[in-house]
Amino acid sequence: MSEPLRTALATICAGGHVLFEDVPGLGKTLAARCLAAALGLEFARLQCTPDLLPADITGSFVYDPASSEFTFRPGPLFTGLFLADEINRTPPKTQSALLEAMAERQVTVEGTSYTLPQPFHVLATSNPVEYEGTYPLPEAQLDRFMVRLAVGYPDADGEADVLLRRIARRQEAATVAQVTDASTLRAIQAGVEAVDADPDVARYCVDLAVATRSHPAVEVGASPRGSQALLLVARSRAVLDGREFVTPEDVKAIAVPALAHRLVLTPAAWAQGTTPEAVVAQLLDQVPGPATTATASAGVGQQ
Repeated sequence: MSEPLRTALATICAGGHVLFEDVPGLGKTLAARCLAAALGLEFARLQCTPDLLPADITGSFVYDPASSEFTFRPGPLFTGLFLADEINRTPPKTQSALLEAMAERQVTVEGTSYTLPQPFHVLATSNPVEYEGTYPLPEAQLDRFMVRLAVGYPDADGEADVLLRRIARRQEAATVAQVTDASTLRAIQAGVEAVDADPDVARYCVDLAVATRSHPAVEVGASPRGSQALLLVARSRAVLDGREFVTPEDVKAIAVPALAHRLVLTPAAWAQGTTPEAVVAQLLDQVPGPATTATASAGVGQQ
């Protein structure tokens, strides 16, 4: 779980949104709560259901008897970190309202736009096993998530450690100490934006995205937004490592989470059991990386 959490943190520091897609019971919701607590952000969780309406997440106008007027009551989206649990259970009409919030950092209710607080990030969970009563996320909304992460089952030792730590704390709730706040997070995000990247590293991101568009198993490849997300999170990883420059290893480490969910495979590829993650991993072996690596001594990444 440590590497997915690190990638999620890097994504938030890069200003993006995160999609956790895995089976139930692996701690996705707990991870979102812990991130919000550690970052000092206001947190709101919404359990997505088929009868959820856009007004349930954006807010709505409510009649105020005292003033005899309708006033806007903000919904759960007006927070720092919004968790959309089982997002694939909510209908497309509601998903589209969330899409505007993710893309524009604002919501529109009855023709009036309201700006969301900053920072604002969406963490969504999706269950890939159950299909009954679900609405697959459209490509446009998947593309708005900077990364898609799979937690995976822990090994036997890791699972045993989870059980022992649960017994040791003598309660269900787990507490996480706050290590920063919203204003500091905004400063961190500004610091990530100040990190430069060698042109060869940027071209490597483009080459990976372009390679997805010509792969025989891919019907729709990664868009320029995909290559941009790849470099953004790579820069954020460099900052978390205490560096002011991006290396090809940063790009390789984030390539699968940043690109795989943007690919649409051909029917033949699906029938053969090919996965988008396998396609990206294959391209990492095939696409040559930069001949040189950016270094701080070379002046790349200096502010």
